[in-house]
Amino acid sequence: MNRQATLAPVSLGERLRATRDLTMALAEPLSDADATVQPMPDASPAKWHLAHTSWFFETFLLREFVPDYRLFDERWPFLFNSYYEGAGERLARDRRGMLSRPSLDEARAYRAHVDQALAAALPDLDDDARDLIELGINHEQQHQELFLTDILATFAANPLEPAYAAAPPTRTADPGRDVAWVEGRSGVVEIGTSEESFAFDCERPRHQVLLQPHAIADRFVTNGEWQQFIADGGYRTPGHWLSDGWAWVGREGITAPLYWGEDGTSFTLAGRQPLDPNAPVTHVSHYEADAFARWVGARLPTEAEWEDMAAGHDPRGGNQLDHAGAVMPRPGGDFFGDVWCWTGSAFLPHPGFRQPEGPVGEYNGKFMSGQMVVKGASCATPRGSSRPSVRSFFPPHARWQFTGVRLARDC
Repeated sequence: MNRQATLAPVSLGERLRATRDLTMALAEPLSDADATVQPMPDASPAKWHLAHTSWFFETFLLREFVPDYRLFDERWPFLFNSYYEGAGERLARDRRGMLSRPSLDEARAYRAHVDQALAAALPDLDDDARDLIELGINHEQQHQELFLTDILATFAANPLEPAYAAAPPTRTADPGRDVAWVEGRSGVVEIGTSEESFAFDCERPRHQVLLQPHAIADRFVTNGEWQQFIADGGYRTPGHWLSDGWAWVGREGITAPLYWGEDGTSFTLAGRQPLDPNAPVTHVSHYEADAFARWVGARLPTEAEWEDMAAGHDPRGGNQLDHAGAVMPRPGGDFFGDVWCWTGSAFLPHPGFRQPEGPVGEYNGKFMSGQMVVKGASCATPRGSSRPSVRSFFPPHARWQFTGVRLARDC
């Protein structure tokens, strides 16, 4: 286990401070202009992430539980609400990049204002309020990953292809190895969580599912294997693709994973780098993941298959985010880290799911349509914020996140 993980802060106040500090550290390399650009509607400006995560604490905690709290700026809730209908009107998502003001420094001042109020209020907060702080910490950790993937998209759109940070130390090259298939359990198993520790609402309740005999690959699909898929006409052969996926390939002119160049390179947070043939392929959509699986004669794991097997692995292990800097997938076989694993399962409620009341109840439940589940963690996921029951989700065409492929097959 990573030594830093074993020394992670344990009290609520310590974890809040560490989370808030990491977000500020992630923004340190950026200019005001860097932090303002929005390269596409799915990706938000870095400055917006800084302010939105403070708006979350201000709106759901400080305004509700601290009687004398005063808003930092009465105009800003409109700017930094994301999708919470119950929290009032908001700026359209695709207009976030038009916020030349407030400045990056003003967003930092907003964070300092909220942090001071949180620190002063924390000792006197009741259990309900402390639960909201826990939710806010986990919410901000999700935005730390989005911060990195969105700044990657921003810099990739710049013809100068600037680097966010220096490349991390290289690991000893993996010579590449054949996939080993690990047989999973079959029969009735339980997934989801019933533990009293924090979990998002969509991870509950724990429930039974029936698994058929199956096996899951012991590593991710690699860049080298994906190059073989391309060379064999993978993007030109309709028989590999779902109908919607094939239409997407033709409409968007897709010929390779996002950020790949024709010269054997990929754009990363460390700038343009040579493709490591043994590193996990990343920035692929569900459509691409499913097509590759069909090409190789396998399939994607179901959410239940992946989660049941992941229960035997350390969710704090692998290549995950420990500090600010450039992150990228590396050769290895950990179940958690490097890239999120696309599954063949739609993001739907677990049996017995109940959406919480109030605006916070909009967190996950209203997105349970048209999304596919990804499991695990990536190189940009803050270490300690994942677990087997975590369910992230994206539409099947999305690929700006660190999403990859771990194959499954029937036995």
